Amino acid sequence: MPVRVVSRSLSVALACVLTALSHWAPFAPAACANEVIHEWKFGVLSHDMPGMWAGYRRETVSADINIEAQLKPALYVGIGSVRPALGGTINTAGQTSHLYADARWTYEAPSGVFVSLGLGAALHDGHTNTSDPNRKALGTHGLFHIPAEVGYRFAGHHSISAYFEHTSNANSQTFNEGIDRLGVRYGYLF
Repeated sequence: MPVRVVSRSLSVALACVLTALSHWAPFAPAACANEVIHEWKFGVLSHDMPGMWAGYRRETVSADINIEAQLKPALYVGIGSVRPALGGTINTAGQTSHLYADARWTYEAPSGVFVSLGLGAALHDGHTNTSDPNRKALGTHGLFHIPAEVGYRFAGHHSISAYFEHTSNANSQTFNEGIDRLGVRYGYLF
C-alpha cells in the first residue's frame, strides 16, 4: 500500500477515534468523562531526536502533535496503577506519524510529581525499506511503542510533563531504524 494512502488512513482513523472520544472531552458532562476517560494528554514533540535510543538516519527536523486518552479502569500494581492509553503522534511535515495503544504504569507522589512508563503497539505510515537518506527504514508497519513521562500535577486536574516515546520493531526485521520523539505535554485529569 503506498505511503500516502497509509498516511491518509492513519489520519482518518485517528480523526474517527478522537471524534468518538470527544463526547467525553473536558467540555462534555462530567458523568460521561468520569466513566470512560481518566485523562486527556496533548503535546508538542520534536520528531526523530538525534543521539537517543533509535540512532541511524534522521528524518526531517519538524514538530509532532501528540494526542492521547488514558482510559479507565485501572489495575493497581505495587506503588502505581496500570491503565490503557490510546493515542497518536502526527508529524506536521509529512514525515512518519503513528497511532498507538499501550498499557501505561503510573506512580503519582502526594507532592503531585508523577512518573509513567508504558509498553504497547503502534501502526505507522512511514517507510519499511528505503534508500532515501531523509527517511527511516522501519522494517514493518507494526512497531513496539515505549513511552516514558515525568511531570507535575497542579490545581487538581492539570499537569505538565516531559514526554519521550520510542517506536521500533526490536530487531525483529532486517531494517530497524526506530524513531525517538521528545517534548512537552499538558494533561487534564477527570
